[in-house]
This record gives sequence, structure tokens and C-alpha cells, in this order.
Amino acid sequence: MADEAKAKGNAAFSAGRFDEAARHFGDAIALAPDNHVLYSNRSAAYASLGRYSEALADAERTVALRPDWAKGYSRLGAARLGLGDAPGAVEAYEKGLALDPSNEALKSGLAQARQAASAARRPGGSGADALGKVFQGPELWSKIAADPTTRGYLDQPDFVQMLREVQRNPSSLNTYLSDQRMVQVLTLMLNINIQHKSNGASEPASAQSAPQTPKQQPEAKAREPEPEPEPEPMEVTEEEKERKERKAAAQKEKEAGNAAYKKKDFDTAIQHYTKAMELDDEDISYITNRAAVYLEMGKYDECIKDCDKAVERGRELHADFKMISRALTRKGTALAKLAKSSKDYDVAIETFQKALTEHRNPDTLKKLNEAERAKKELEQQEYYDPKIADEEREKGNEFFKQQKYPEAVKHYTEALRRNPKDPRVYSNRAACYTKLGALPEGLKDAEKCIELDPTFSKGYTRKGAIQFFMKEYDKALETYQAGLKHDPKNQELLDGVRRCVEQINKASRGELSEEELKERQNKAMQDPEIQNILTDPIMRQVLTDLQENPRAAQAHLKNPGVMQKIQKLVSAGIVQMK
Repeated sequence: MADEAKAKGNAAFSAGRFDEAARHFGDAIALAPDNHVLYSNRSAAYASLGRYSEALADAERTVALRPDWAKGYSRLGAARLGLGDAPGAVEAYEKGLALDPSNEALKSGLAQARQAASAARRPGGSGADALGKVFQGPELWSKIAADPTTRGYLDQPDFVQMLREVQRNPSSLNTYLSDQRMVQVLTLMLNINIQHKSNGASEPASAQSAPQTPKQQPEAKAREPEPEPEPEPMEVTEEEKERKERKAAAQKEKEAGNAAYKKKDFDTAIQHYTKAMELDDEDISYITNRAAVYLEMGKYDECIKDCDKAVERGRELHADFKMISRALTRKGTALAKLAKSSKDYDVAIETFQKALTEHRNPDTLKKLNEAERAKKELEQQEYYDPKIADEEREKGNEFFKQQKYPEAVKHYTEALRRNPKDPRVYSNRAACYTKLGALPEGLKDAEKCIELDPTFSKGYTRKGAIQFFMKEYDKALETYQAGLKHDPKNQELLDGVRRCVEQINKASRGELSEEELKERQNKAMQDPEIQNILTDPIMRQVLTDLQENPRAAQAHLKNPGVMQKIQKLVSAGIVQMK
């Protein structure tokens, strides 16, 4: 149930529904309060909502539960930075990097924390904090969306990422004030509206609305306003012109590469993407696209090199986290394709996990789960050894003879790890569990034994014995009878049938003590099959007829299905036939 709630939280987080994600992670924590990953996930959800105090509490709990887990310190650093504690954030990120020196998320966080700490120490640093805090109000997104001059910015991922960073760390505002979009939003949040005059000049609304003194008014009427000079157009340098031309040419090469890729003309696609990279080294999409082609061609080493290059260049350019995540996901996919042993999958799994710290993408999560499953299957294959399995089974048999059942279980379990397809071992371990009183575990092993070999009579005797001990006599009878279909002369199965019939007849003759009857009835009422029989309207009528209408009851008893259900109720002590 905790895993189910966690999965719902992950899905909501990926969709940007952070409130919902936090609730689901909270439900999972209630079911598994010592799972450090759940606190880490909820901390990330709270941080995405700007609820940094709660994010900090969860991050601290994560680190307390798992002090050797690097990601916990990443959460702790993000929460502290969001609360304006840049030195504390630096300390957290440094502790995380001490555990995982190659963790890119920790490196990026540390750089931001140091930048914030440096900005706070500079003169005027507190002023930047004050300006940055206007971005933390709940009305930020609605105001930007409502204003026609800023609405389009919300469709630009790099700008949305800048906004989230300023929300998280107000001191980082200085870093982005060179971006005209950020200046426009800042003026909007500070309510500094720009109004345009007829001659094209502009001035703050506060200056226009300031009241004039009586002395100023006639003077204003007497003089004609002097025309303001038209602003001179900005001169575009040859260097800037050439840069724009190269970017435009690079985009055309990318489009040509995309077209070739769709046609599966991979060599041509690579040529175009390579040319685009040569024309413009400030767009890592050209590199990630070429990596995708190499991946499709099965040139996994080349794909990995391009992905590493994209991540490194993306960090330098402060590229969108989604682009970094995409490069890491493709690298992880290539590594998984190259994996030949379970250990090889560790690097791929780690790469997918890094990609998810950059951006919670459902496709990346799916690839991570696939890699983990493949690793587990490969581990089982590598561990498979029937010869060692037989040796472990014999050791278990010796301990069983000595009545050392826990030791026997240990060796039988190791035998199953070495050879999970041997029904004999499941049968033997089921016998051990029965001796130890672990009946549910024994029943599970007996059923697995029958599943692997339906003709193996020991599976039926183990299962029937356990059901008999659980006083489920009708079920035990069915099990023994099923075994006799494969081995009609098996004495253990025949004895089992006899014991079950004796108990069932004892109940039908009313020979059970009041205590035995009550115990059997209470146990039966927990059985879903008995519950279904008792709630069936037809069976309720049959039971009424058995008491009040003997002639109708005789007709019901001729129906094999009805008779079988009545027999179950009799064996359970619910109905007594006298």
C-alpha cells in the first residue's frame, strides 16, 4: 500500500501537481514511517510549492534516517537555500558531495548556494533579498498570466526555471536582472506600470499622476511642450549579425537532421546535426539529437560521449534542466544496452536516478524501473547453480532430521536462490514452516510446489496438512482429492481424505463441543467464500427452506452446486444436518 501511494505521488509530481504529490507521499509515510525515500520525495514536493519550512523538516528526517545517502543532503540544501540560509545550504551540499563527489545535482546546488552566500555578503545584498521576495507571493503566477506583456513568458521553459530559482532563493535575483523579461516581471510585481504617450516616449505612471501646484498650471498652459527626440535605433554590430545568421543556419541544419531521422537516414541526420553543432555551440539540443541517432544505430559508446558533452556544455550555459535530464536519460539507455552483467546495470541505474533529480519525467522513471528489473533477473541468472542448490537442499534435509527447523529453512532458501524451479525444495521448506507454526508461509510454498509440478503428490499432502491444521477441512479435502487424481493410491492423500471426512461428519452430526463450534464458525466467517454463500439471495432462500419447507429443500439438494455449498457450510459449522 505504501508503494502504491508512493507511485501516485511520483505521478502527481511528474505532472506538476505538487500539492497532490505531497498528500500521496504523506499517505505513504503513514504506512511506512521509516522509509527515508518517502520523506525525500515529500521534501521535494514541498520545495516545489515554496513551503520550505516543511521541506526542511522532511529533509532533516531523511538525513536522520539515512545519513549516508547523498540525495538527502541535496534536499536539505535546497530547503535551507529556500529559507535564505545560504551558509547552511553550502554546508549541506558539501556533506552530500563528500558522500558522492560526482553527483551533478549536488554540484549545481552548491554553486547556487555559494553564489547566494556571496551575494548576501556584498553591499546591497539585503536589498536584492527584499526585491527577490516580491516573487514569493502567491499571486506571482496569476499576475504574470493576466498581463498581456508578460503572459507569453510562461511558455518559455528557461524563464519559468529562472522564476522558480528566484522564488527559492531571492538573493539570486541579481543574477537574472540582465534578462529583460525578468526586469519586465519585476516592474509588474512592484506595480510600476509603463504608460505610453502619443509621441512614443514613456514615463512612470506615478510621475504622470502627480498633482500640479497652482503655480505650475498656468505655466504649463502658456508653454507648448517641446517635442522629445526620437530614440536612435540601436546599431547592430557585424559580429552580432553574423551570430544571428549562424544560429539561423544551425536551426535549418537541425530541421534537415530531424527530417532525415524520421526517414531513418541516420548517416545524413548525423551530418546535419554535426554541422549545426559547428555553427552554434550554445544549443545543446543539436548534441542530444545526434546522441539519439547514435542510440538508434546501436553506436552506444558514441551516444554516451555525446550525452556527457551535452551535460557538461549544458551546465556551462545554465541550460533548461529538462534538456540535461534528456541527455542523462539517453546515456542511461545506452549504458543499459551495453550491460552484460548485473554490476554493469548499476551505472545505468545511477544515471537514470541523476536524470530524475533534474526533471521528473515518466519515461525516465519507466526506464529506471526496467533497468532495475533487468538487473535483478541477471543477478538471478548469475547466481543460478543447480549443483550448489542440491548441496544446500541436502544440508537442509540433515537439519530437518535433527529438528533444527530454522537452520533447515535457511539452507532451503539458499537452494531456491540457486535454483528457484525445484518443487522438492518448496515442499521441504513448507514442511519446515508447518513445524514452526508459520502456516501462511508454508501454504504459500506448498502452492508454489504444485504450480511448478502439478503431478508431485508431496505438494498436495503439504498443502492439505496445513489447511487441516488451520481447520479448513473442506478446503483440505479438496486438496487431497486433487492430489489423488494424479496419484490414486498415495496413502498420505487417502489418510488425509479420511481425517477431513471425519471432521466434516462430526460437524454435520452436531458432535462438536460448543467451544469447537464457536471457534469453527468464527474462522469460517472470515472466509470470503463462506461470506459469498451467506450473502447469495438464492442460498439464503435455500437455507430458509431447509428450516421451514422440507419439500422445497429436497428439490434444492438435488442441485450439485447447491449441495456443494451446503456441504461447505456444514463443514464450517454454520449449518448442522440432523
